[in-house]
Amino acid sequence: MKTNGMEIADRSPESGGGLILSPDALRPARGLDRAGAGTDDAIMANPTGSALSHLECTHCGRTHDAEELHRLCPDCQKVLHPRYDLARVRLEPADLAAREPSMWRYREVLPVRDAEHVISLGEGFTPLLTAPRLGAALDVADLRIKDEGQNPTGSFKARGMSAAVSRARELGATAVAAPSAGNAGGALAAYAARAGMTAGVVMPEDCPRINQVEAVLAGADTWLVEGLIDDAGRLVATSAAGRGWFDLSTLKEPYRVEGKKTLGYELAEQLGWELPDVVIYPTGGGTGLVGMWKAFAEMTELGWIGAERPRMVVVQAAGCAPIVRAHDEGQRHAQRWPDAATGASGLRVPAAVGDYMILDAVRASGGTALSVTEDEMRAATGEMARVEGVHPAPEGAATLAALHRLRASGEVSGADRVVLFNTGAGQKYPDFAPADPPRLPADSPAWRDGL
Repeated sequence: MKTNGMEIADRSPESGGGLILSPDALRPARGLDRAGAGTDDAIMANPTGSALSHLECTHCGRTHDAEELHRLCPDCQKVLHPRYDLARVRLEPADLAAREPSMWRYREVLPVRDAEHVISLGEGFTPLLTAPRLGAALDVADLRIKDEGQNPTGSFKARGMSAAVSRARELGATAVAAPSAGNAGGALAAYAARAGMTAGVVMPEDCPRINQVEAVLAGADTWLVEGLIDDAGRLVATSAAGRGWFDLSTLKEPYRVEGKKTLGYELAEQLGWELPDVVIYPTGGGTGLVGMWKAFAEMTELGWIGAERPRMVVVQAAGCAPIVRAHDEGQRHAQRWPDAATGASGLRVPAAVGDYMILDAVRASGGTALSVTEDEMRAATGEMARVEGVHPAPEGAATLAALHRLRASGEVSGADRVVLFNTGAGQKYPDFAPADPPRLPADSPAWRDGL
């Protein structure tokens, strides 16, 4: 078949659903000098042209072999980031116009080397919607919403799981698992099913019902735990060896962030290779924000954008705001938030392993961090749906609630170009915001009287 004029072969059942691209589609625009890339493309059925070079610890700086399965840095137990030999990438922004509208359009800077192992459901390249009526109400001339609810599994988690499952499969994993506050579990189950891999998902017992259903229906071994996501994480960690799982917990392996960083590439591409003045992002584990910050640095090195950066704004729920508290106290690491409670399940993350990277990005960008209440999120859910037709997840609604605060304080001006990230579809949270239409008997006189 063809996508955007590019030949893309059908997905092969034998490949577990891998994205099989024609040789012409896979040939990087203007070529990629892959000498010294660490892999012999000649042995691959369908090379992607990935410039992946090695893994680097974000804390101690030590490097590690990217051709082995890794989780955290073995030396200091901090987050590993994939690094790329960007000097060898010959892709130019103009070349992207002919590529498929998914996150894999940026394959030279994604970690999968052989397209036989790309596990895709069409994730990414979600719309960046103008929000003129919300902008007018808030007196913001250029306000946009990046609507991640339009991803295959209904949230931005599809990006991270596509990249992580693909790379784990390429490196020989046959079973994967992760703790989840909800959407990540559903995404993991779907991508593992697409890959023909077994999956385990452990969720807090009060995570949204739809997330439980989608994980179970996609074939994942699914458990509910009486506790929070960090309790679920401990159960995955202690069970992984016995069950043969490779643990894909947030930022505890190197590749979920690579899928999330495509948010940053898309944002730049959709804005004509300029970045906005302000990015408002709902933050639980923080992989999306960390990934975008990484993408901005890569694009600058590639020469695609300049050195200017958006002010990165972290939004958390008042009932679980460890990053906000650390920011306000001038700390680089966030202490665990006790008794975390919020209906925005993706924000109910009492401790984030990537806390130092989140806080570093916020401070380096001149941004800020703030929390919003449940009532503010509920009000913003209805406002965004009513005014712009976008039904946000509670986490996405939090960004609009935060913008109201930032406009009132003057921290965001009417001249700022602002992007709100709606990280999921509100339809997955049917009980979060009130919606109680009146009921009438079928023979009610009100029908005749025009209601």
